[in-house]
Amino acid sequence: MRFHHFHPEFRTAGLPAPLFTTDSGIGVQIIAVGTGAALTLGKKGDVDCVLVHAKDLEVQLVQEGYFVDRKEIMYNDFIILGPKNDPAELKDTKMASDVFRKILDKGTIFVSRGDNSGTHMRENKISDTAGRRPAGEDKWYLSVGQGMSKTIRIASEKQGYTISDRGTWLSMQDKEKLDLAIVLDGYPALFNQYGVMIVNPESRPHVKYHAAGKFVDWLTSATGQQAIGAFKDNSGNILFTPNAD
Repeated sequence: MRFHHFHPEFRTAGLPAPLFTTDSGIGVQIIAVGTGAALTLGKKGDVDCVLVHAKDLEVQLVQEGYFVDRKEIMYNDFIILGPKNDPAELKDTKMASDVFRKILDKGTIFVSRGDNSGTHMRENKISDTAGRRPAGEDKWYLSVGQGMSKTIRIASEKQGYTISDRGTWLSMQDKEKLDLAIVLDGYPALFNQYGVMIVNPESRPHVKYHAAGKFVDWLTSATGQQAIGAFKDNSGNILFTPNAD
């Protein structure tokens, strides 16, 4: 999805910002992609700032000099979705790292986004703590290379498990028709922090640093934080909790 309003404009990968444009008069061209793609765009200097959710990688890229001025702005959480009868018995799981051990033991299907998104990165992090990342020879593991909503629908069709951010699940209009339920949530490993950061103007001099800085300032301001907290889906679910410093 791309859109822009008034000039001057800058480019951001992550989240639409029409309220910011109204407040500032600065137009924003949105490139809505997953976290991995957004970070690649930023490293290449094809956008001016990114709004993503892969904290460890974000901090690493700041340290490597690709980005500056990283701020945390909001959070939600990841959930594990699965068949309502929970054949892998994940509801009894004591640690998030046991998810893939149980799925492997039971031979049940797991559907992965497989797209290097923030959600896919978190899946990999959880599987790494289990001591073994699923690979191509694992017939129970389906890497589909799709966005979150499509991945959830495939999991429903295949009667498998998947990991999702809670906001996408809540906002899906057809979720009541899907044969899935939340089978695991609430673990610290499933906490989902979002951050915003600007492409380093020292390495990418064409970056509209000052306009992007005003966007970051707005997101972390009382006005921006209130707007984030008021953002709801069509069913009235609050999708993000603001937590800027």
